[in-house]
Amino acid sequence: MTDLEILHTVLDQWKAGVDAHEPKEVSALFADDAIFQGLHLYGVGPDDVATYYDSQPLGLQASYGVLETRRLADDVILGYVAVDFTFTDRPAISVYLSLIVRQVGDSGQILHYQVSRL
Repeated sequence: MTDLEILHTVLDQWKAGVDAHEPKEVSALFADDAIFQGLHLYGVGPDDVATYYDSQPLGLQASYGVLETRRLADDVILGYVAVDFTFTDRPAISVYLSLIVRQVGDSGQILHYQVSRL
């Protein structure tokens, strides 16, 4: 699989979990020692990721586009992604997401996730 295909596999699963408000499904994509920086929480590991996404409002939806990829090692990919989060009761938020994914077969595991509002 290409780097882009691997990132899409992980991000499609992430998006499905976000859209369905399933924080445990989202957090299952993260390594046990993953560094996570959302817009209002820094944490390490799946439990902190689940706490963050559980606090998100119902109806939150994500759409994304991969802007850049880089292969950092044989099994490690960097992705730079534009993400729009839409809500049922307020304007959308556009952010940029940097993530590092370890390739695991035809999918991947998130090692680092950092959101930025530019």
